[in-house]
Amino acid sequence: MMLELRAHHLLCMLTYVGKGYSPEFARNFDGIVRRLAAGEEALLVDGPDAICAPLCESEGACAHCFGAAVLGRDQRAAQELALLLGRPLGPGSRLRLDVGLLSRMRTAFASGQIRGACAGCEWAGLCTGIASTDYEGARLRMPKAVLSL
Repeated sequence: MMLELRAHHLLCMLTYVGKGYSPEFARNFDGIVRRLAAGEEALLVDGPDAICAPLCESEGACAHCFGAAVLGRDQRAAQELALLLGRPLGPGSRLRLDVGLLSRMRTAFASGQIRGACAGCEWAGLCTGIASTDYEGARLRMPKAVLSL
């Protein structure tokens, strides 16, 4: 299987500590980080993804997913991550996390190198705090045995 994720959600998962919009949202996000930690591949998409799914159950709830601010956030995240990874990223790109990649992403996030997409995000302060504690409490943990493709 493959997880559909927006580019900016690759950043959100770095600092996810179990807080969210609702208990259903947090349960869903918990499942996503478990799947990524188990080595499931992520497929970058435009629009609603696996993380947004619980929010999209009510009619019109995902309209924000297509707004200019959110689309711009995805573009900035994809551009900065592409520079970090040394390859183009966009809808249709595939990514498999491993210990080394997660470490590189977290280091770049904490230093501000891949934080352009966070401008104006209501969660930015929380994420900054989590990154400043060396990601204490972050739920995404990679087993050492998972290898990148």
